[in-house]
Formats: sequence, C-alpha cells, structure tokens
Amino acid sequence: MLGLKSKRMSLRDAVGLVPNGARLAIGGFAVYQKPMAFVRELVRQGRRDLTIVGSANSCDVDMLAGGGCLTRVETSYVGLEKHGLARNFRRAAESGVLQVIDYPEMVSWDRFRASQEGLAFWPIPFLGGNDVLKYNAEIRPFACPISGRPMHAVPAANPEIVVIHAIAADEQGNVVFPARRLLPQSGDVLFARSCERVIVTVEKIVSKAFIRRHARLVEVPSYRTTSIVEVPYGAHPTPALGRYLSDDNHLEEYVGASATTEMFNRYLERYVRAPADHFAYLNLIGAERLADLQDLDSLL
Repeated sequence: MLGLKSKRMSLRDAVGLVPNGARLAIGGFAVYQKPMAFVRELVRQGRRDLTIVGSANSCDVDMLAGGGCLTRVETSYVGLEKHGLARNFRRAAESGVLQVIDYPEMVSWDRFRASQEGLAFWPIPFLGGNDVLKYNAEIRPFACPISGRPMHAVPAANPEIVVIHAIAADEQGNVVFPARRLLPQSGDVLFARSCERVIVTVEKIVSKAFIRRHARLVEVPSYRTTSIVEVPYGAHPTPALGRYLSDDNHLEEYVGASATTEMFNRYLERYVRAPADHFAYLNLIGAERLADLQDLDSLL
C-alpha cells in the first residue's frame, strides 16, 4: 500500500464524476445503508436523465425521482417498507415520465453476478409462467445446451458507476466492512465487484496502519475503487450497521412531504438545495438528534 496515490475526494467532486445520462447503481438495500449524502448531492447539482439499476430501492430512487433526475429504473422494489409508499417514484412512473423495468429480487442480484463475472447474461431456470416475462422484453428464453431444459437469459446489470456507503476506508481506497455483516453490506461488496468505477462514501477515513491491523475486513480493495469520500452520517436518514440507527422521525417527515409535488419541492428546498453541503445538512438535522441515533448496542 506504500506509495499509492490518495483517492480522497470531496462529495461535490465525486458527484461530478457522474454525468447526465449515466447508468448508476446505488448500494444498500431497501431502507438500509443507502448513500444518501451522495443522492442529495446529485439532486443539488441538478443531475438529469439517470438510469438506476438496483436490487431493492427506497428513498434513494424516490428522492431522485422527486428531484427530476431519472429517466429509467431497473429494480425489483421501490418503497419505504414500514413507512409506506414511495410516492415520488409512483407519480413519475404513473405519469410516464419514468420508465420502470421490473425484475424479481433474486434475479436483480443475479444481474450483478453476471457483471461481476464478465458475462452478458445470467441463466435463470424459474421464470416461466409469470407476468415478468410479459412486461420485460429484455429477458430472453433459450434452451440449456446441456440438458435442453427451458431457461431464460437475464441481461447483466452493467452499471457504469457504482456508489456505496461504508463504515471506513483509507485514502487509497481499501474499504472495511463489519465481520458480522448483513444483506446490505454483502450486496455492496457484490455491486463493487460488478463495475470498474466505484465511488465509496464512508463514515470515516482511517490510517493505513488501521487497515493493516484489520486487513481481513477489507472486502473492496484499493484497485477496485475510484474515489473515497468522508461523509459522517452519510447514510442518514437510513441506518449504517454498527454506527447509527434509522432516523424514523425524519423518514416520517419525508413521507409526509412526498404527499404532493409542491410539498416535496419544499422538502428539497429545506434539506437539499438550501444547505450548501452535507455538513450544513447535518447542522440542520441537529447534533442532539444525531447523537440519539448512535447504535451503542452494536458495540456491546
């Protein structure tokens, strides 16, 4: 690791690596460990015509839809789980502004596995007899060349850029994951291995000495990362495993604000466009509220 160039970058500059029209994969899973600081900066910079390819999405896609950033979404789910519907996403899809390509959840993961392995498609043996095939013309039937069994070829995810949020990394881009991780973190590792351009936002940038002591926890090594951005509470209002819990109060405020386009524009003005950067956003949330979210149980 000695002599490697620093990949540390500001959030503004990292988002600048994402052009209009990019095909983007956003890490995390459903309402867990989403790189929301990055998402807010995409809206703040007025990014347009993005395609999101994912597995299960939530306020990441919903906020981008409400901010007018999206043209197409390929995923299995966009919703806020116990908090309800993703209303901005639904409005955009129902109005025809947003094209939605549906894949089953497990198949969505398989698409990233295909990209990881450098394959054009992933073979699926269980899709016959459902409406996914009726409405998704990108899934192609074929006969297994060995057994002759009917199968379906699902196109690889092929993201141009992957963005994930993690607990820690060094400046060279070695990214640390908890030893006891959950689905969102395992998914992030898969996403990071499916693309040549990987942007990682982290709670903290650590020293090379820390990485050497905890080398077994480095699941995404430096050669896989494009840039590292230090953004404490970068997943807020979603949780980050081992650091803080979900801000359910803020998510409820978000849901209420998404009831109409006008109300959500006011939300974006208050929490996204008016704050100069991520740290101004954190000041708006407040130190007391952020401290209340600390996940102390994970340390015991």
